[in-house]
Amino acid sequence: MSTAGPQPIRVLVVEDDPVAADAHVMYVGRVPGFVAVGKAHTAAEARRLLDRTPVDLLLLDLHLPDGHGLQLARSLRAAGHHTDVIAVTSARDLTVVREGVSLGVVQYVLKPFTFATLRDRLVRYAEFRGAAGEASGQDEVDRALATLRAPGPAALPKGLSGPTLERVTSTLRDAAEGLTAAGVAEAVGISRITARRYLEHLVDAGRAGRSPQYGQVGRPELVYRWVRGR
Repeated sequence: MSTAGPQPIRVLVVEDDPVAADAHVMYVGRVPGFVAVGKAHTAAEARRLLDRTPVDLLLLDLHLPDGHGLQLARSLRAAGHHTDVIAVTSARDLTVVREGVSLGVVQYVLKPFTFATLRDRLVRYAEFRGAAGEASGQDEVDRALATLRAPGPAALPKGLSGPTLERVTSTLRDAAEGLTAAGVAEAVGISRITARRYLEHLVDAGRAGRSPQYGQVGRPELVYRWVRGR
């Protein structure tokens, strides 16, 4: 008699940035009930993997080097693939959001995001996917959809705020040579210690890197750089 539990939800990470792709694979692997079955850096590579690997869910970056992520989703639907999609993007164009809904995009995650944010989306997706049987009425249908469509606020580490994170992100992204915590603090108008917390959060999320900068005297400073590739 088999005692095997439910099969994990198989996720393919499609992300052109290798550092971010590795981080997303790691995040998926930390959520019980999910397994990352591969990663692709282009739309073409994603199609090849989907043709030979069973996949339940795409964690799909919308800005790929060989086309927009929604173009990939559209071509998959035309080819008979019914894989659900969680879109990962830094774009905030609601026209794209509306188009994505018709192509099987069940959630959007805005970059940069934390593990807690992605975990929340995946857990909600699993709850929605696991719903079975016949609804007793409109209220039950609404509750099932609310599980998927109405997530709570994105969880940031204690003491960090979304607006300040956006300002730090924008400042670092625009600094081609990178910035120290002190440089970010001056540009954004926060303390150096606070700036370092936000920068370390971006490093943990795979969106920034850091390296020591050695001066003539004293301890080296850490220089933070936005992870580019798009």
